[in-house]
This record gives sequence, structure tokens and C-alpha cells, in this order.
Amino acid sequence: MNKYNQKHLTISDRLYIEQELLQGTSFKAIAKVLHKDPTTISKEVKRARTLIPHDRFARKCRLCHFYSSCSDKNLCRKIKEHPYFNNCNASCKKCYRWNPQDECPNFLEFTCNKCAKAPYVCNACPKERTCFLERYIYNAKKAQRLYEQTLSKSREGINMTPEALQELNDLISPLVLKGQPLSHIFAVHADEIPVCRRTLYNYLDQRIFQARNIDLPRRVRYKKRKKKSEPRKNKNLQQVYRNKRTYVDFERFMNAHPDLDVVEMDTVKGGRDKGKCLLTFLFRSCNFMIVILMPDCTQKSVIKAINDLTEALGIRTFKKYFPVILTDNGSEFKNPWDIEKTESGTHRTYVFYCDPYVSNQKARLEKNHEYIRYVIPKGRSMYKYTQDDINLMTSHINSTARDSLNGSTPFDLATLLLDKKIPALAGQFKVSPDEVMLKPELIEHRDRSKEATHE
Repeated sequence: MNKYNQKHLTISDRLYIEQELLQGTSFKAIAKVLHKDPTTISKEVKRARTLIPHDRFARKCRLCHFYSSCSDKNLCRKIKEHPYFNNCNASCKKCYRWNPQDECPNFLEFTCNKCAKAPYVCNACPKERTCFLERYIYNAKKAQRLYEQTLSKSREGINMTPEALQELNDLISPLVLKGQPLSHIFAVHADEIPVCRRTLYNYLDQRIFQARNIDLPRRVRYKKRKKKSEPRKNKNLQQVYRNKRTYVDFERFMNAHPDLDVVEMDTVKGGRDKGKCLLTFLFRSCNFMIVILMPDCTQKSVIKAINDLTEALGIRTFKKYFPVILTDNGSEFKNPWDIEKTESGTHRTYVFYCDPYVSNQKARLEKNHEYIRYVIPKGRSMYKYTQDDINLMTSHINSTARDSLNGSTPFDLATLLLDKKIPALAGQFKVSPDEVMLKPELIEHRDRSKEATHE
């Protein structure tokens, strides 16, 4: 069995077909050069040929099979209904008033059957330019335009029945309205969604679903990515707390100790008031995040939170799972000596600092902060939140499937890579995939219920 090229015909292929048709080449010979089946060439010619109507300026008598030998005169006199039957003495085939198709008894329309069989066009006909009959011509440029139009129209619209589209809407819209990203939805319901993610974005653009683009966390506000940041020269480089703790030192340390895990640390502030803020930890190995609510964003609060975490986990567990901490140059982290050691002076971790203004050096944590902002928008004060509210929010964030984890959730990997008591002591629990919510209502409802109970 011959193996032919299954790709679409290109403009160069069509130009070659046009040139060969002018030479009278057979479909089989054309197909052999283009590595196609002969029926492919035949279908292409029949599909894309252009109909050229007969010459409307030619005398109608020329359409008669007996035109060249016709010598009839005064035929109009035999038809009394003709308005000029008493005044016409000219040859009938030269009379512009004469309609042979309706009035001539000897009229036999001339037909050409060349286009009824291969090659189905008149490109190679020597009379093509002077022929006044209807004829077909194959033009490569017109054929290419027709192909492109057909290709575009075939991909327009929605390739789903109304019933299937409604089922997809009933599945997707409630989850999107809960604040779930499409990556999480696809990871959980991949077998139930009959289209790819790109198609789903197109459906949202066309407003086919109940959910809209505005309901997607990053769809309408995601800014164009800027070029990669570069370390800036800053006086902070000369500060004492960064001595042997720079990002270069961090890379050297990790090259020497590749088996150690890295925990990224940062803070998330609320409104302009100097009130409560969040201390966040993220395990690079599994993207699992721990969030601690602090009364203020100071060095004292950070050290107290780390001491409490060490006491809850135990010094051994803390040293095993927090061997290296990477953070930024915030003022609340400028006391690495008390972070690295316990109150009794026992060494528990190593602290390193990112370069100033280069947040992508701890990009995983920065990305997780985005999930926090879905629930606690930027500028909103945290004075009314409790640690239970923050634990609930973090449980939903850690239960969100990620593309970077091949569709798994941080909770799934944490059960394999971390001690089981870490999520439990952090007050977190795994949330069912369809119950995941990343909207302010997640903890706002809890606040209103608490206020109502208090009243």
C-alpha cells in the first residue's frame, strides 16, 4: 500500500497543479510529483474550479450548433406575433432583436462535455480564450483563498450540542464562581470536560457560560510580563545581617548540601494601618504553605511566631523540615541570629536573603501570595480575622490543584514528603476539590456569623 503525504495542499502545490493543467498533464502524473493520491488532485480541481459564464455580449445565435452553416432569413415573418415581422429583411443570425432560443424552430444549443470528465477544467483547451460558452478554469490563488476560507469557517462556532454545552456550563460556572482557577478545575474534572483549556477560555470570551472573564482570578487583570529582573546595587548589600547570607551564599550552600529542603518565608500585610499581618512559610519540595497570623509586622512578632512553631513541632522536626529559610530584606527579618537559634541558643536553621528587588528568587511563595489575595484583597485590614479563619483559607489554598505539580495539590505531596503532624499542628485539613473556594466570602461569612452569635 502506497504511503502518501497526508498534509494539506499549499499554495506552491496549487501553483504546480495549475501549471501542469495548462500542459494537459494527467492527475496521476501530478499526484506522483506531489506525493498525493490521484483522487486528492481530482477532488481539489473539482472543488476549487471557477465557473466562467458564457459571453453575455455574444449573439444568442452563436449558441446554436448550426450557427456556421445557418442561412435563414425572414423567420420573423412566419411568427405574426412578432412586432417587426413586416420590416425585417436581414439574416436572422445577425439580428439583435431575434431570440433564437424561443423563436427559431431549428435552434439546437451547442454544448461542450469536456468539463464532465477529467481534467474537469478548460485550462488546456486551445479555444479557452475565445470560447463564449460556460467553462471552468482552475486558478491557484483563488483555490488557496477558498481553502483558507473553508478552513476558517470550519473552526468557527461551537462544536457541541446545546445539551452538552449546558452540561459543561453546569459543571464549570459554579466552580469558577467559587474562585477556583481553571488549572484546578481541569486537574479534578479532566475526564468530564470534553474540550481543552484553550477552548474553554474561548467560550468564556464569547460569554457562553454563566461565569465571565471577570470571575477568573487573573484573566482581566494579569499584566504583561516584564523582562527578568536583575540584582540592583544597594546599600543593603553592606549591612551586617546579610554577611555570608546573600543569595550567592545561598546557592553555594545548596550546591554543597543538595539534599536539604528549602523553606521560603515572607509576610503579607493588610491595610495601611500597622495592625495584623501574615507570616507565610512555603516548602519548595511540595508547595505546601503555612500561614501564621501575627499582631504586627515586627521582628519581635516574627521571632515569637517561629519560636512557637518550633515548640509545637519540636526542635528535631523543625531542624529536619526547616533546615534552610530563604526570605527577603524586609525590616521584620533583619535579625537572623534569633531566627537561626532558639531562646536557649540551640541552632535550628540557616537563614539567607534574596537580592534586593528580585522577588523571582522566591517565586513559589510570591505565587502563593496571589492565592491569599483572592481571599483577602490588597488593602483590606486583617483586624477582624482570627487564626482559625487563616487556617481555613490556607486549607483551601493547599487543596487547589496546580499545573506545576502535574495536577496534584500541595496537600497530596505534603502527605508524602512532610511529617503528618505538620498540617495538623498548623490547623489545616484537606478540602474536597469541588468545595474549594478562593473568594472573600470564604471567611467573610464566618465573620458575620461570629458577630451575629456575639450579639
